[in-house]
Amino acid sequence: MEKIRYAIAGSSGRMGRTLIEAVQQDPGAILAAALEHASSPFLGKDAGELFGAPCGVRIGADLDAALAVSDCLIDFTRPEGTLQHLEACRRHKVSLVIGTTGFSELGKRAIEEAAREIPVVFAPNMAVGVNAVFRVLDLAARILNEGYDVEVIEAHHRHKVDAPSGTALRMGEVVAAALGRDLSECAVYGREGHTGERPATQIGFSTIRGGDIVGDHTVLFAGAGERIEITHKSASRMPYALGALRAGRFMHGRKHGLFDMQDVLGLK
Repeated sequence: MEKIRYAIAGSSGRMGRTLIEAVQQDPGAILAAALEHASSPFLGKDAGELFGAPCGVRIGADLDAALAVSDCLIDFTRPEGTLQHLEACRRHKVSLVIGTTGFSELGKRAIEEAAREIPVVFAPNMAVGVNAVFRVLDLAARILNEGYDVEVIEAHHRHKVDAPSGTALRMGEVVAAALGRDLSECAVYGREGHTGERPATQIGFSTIRGGDIVGDHTVLFAGAGERIEITHKSASRMPYALGALRAGRFMHGRKHGLFDMQDVLGLK
């Protein structure tokens, strides 16, 4: 089996460390490079030492050098950084797994454009379980299409910078599409004061930030006399990392294209 050479962006962060650990444990993967910004105090350190397992790969800031020895870059950083990495991947013809969330419409268009030249997996959540939930939500919404109010509740750690989470938004999009609604027209993000009676077609979002919560998501269908709750809870970041490696394997050998985890899992 041909091994895939991975570069990891944001390697000293919580997700970066988990990704490095996942690559180290995968017999079909090689850690080719670990990247950080030029002012990071972790530059020059062994990437594996960050979680107690030295691997011989030093953390660096030279993106071009890293991509020159890599097949795939995995990026769970921030939109501005990811877009810079996107252009570098385009130059080097390296595939890109994007787990970053919070992109503007302009940023999303840049990703779509780059995917005409390189393969890109862009998904709000890489965990296989979450993507199974997306399918369940589609079915549930089609069945519960009358007389049920829909609310999306998500919780993350205090360090998360965007809200609602990309996963919560994707859940809302899945439900809205199944119900024949446009999420941009029916979504409400938090409520305060005298809001009036809840419109029947509204999809509400509630956001919790605190502590070290990895990621909890619930979609509530509330009807007369009953409620259905579909929930996914993450106990660690490893499911996201394993899904990202699966995405990298999916793209290996492809020339270009924009994909999501539903493509990777063969659910389309």
